[in-house]
Amino acid sequence: MPHSANAKKRLRQNLRDREKNRATKSEIKTQIRKVFEAIRGGDVKAANEQLRTVAKKVDRAASARVVHPNRAARIKSRLSARILAASKGSKASA
Repeated sequence: MPHSANAKKRLRQNLRDREKNRATKSEIKTQIRKVFEAIRGGDVKAANEQLRTVAKKVDRAASARVVHPNRAARIKSRLSARILAASKGSKASA
């Protein structure tokens, strides 16, 4: 346990920030799942809308260093590649 006043304050701040970071990461994962569900459902338009939401949340998290900026770029790249593949696949089957 911390003894000095500033160590006690740092502990409080760390706990608060940890909860906020966990909530942000959880939101990102939830949004990613929504994109995957839209792709699985064949709704490319909805997937694109969800991708915009994911990109916004991930960029904000990266700017606050909740996630690494390279991870944010990787998430956006992989999701957009999946959506592109899904849109090509839906056009071929239609």
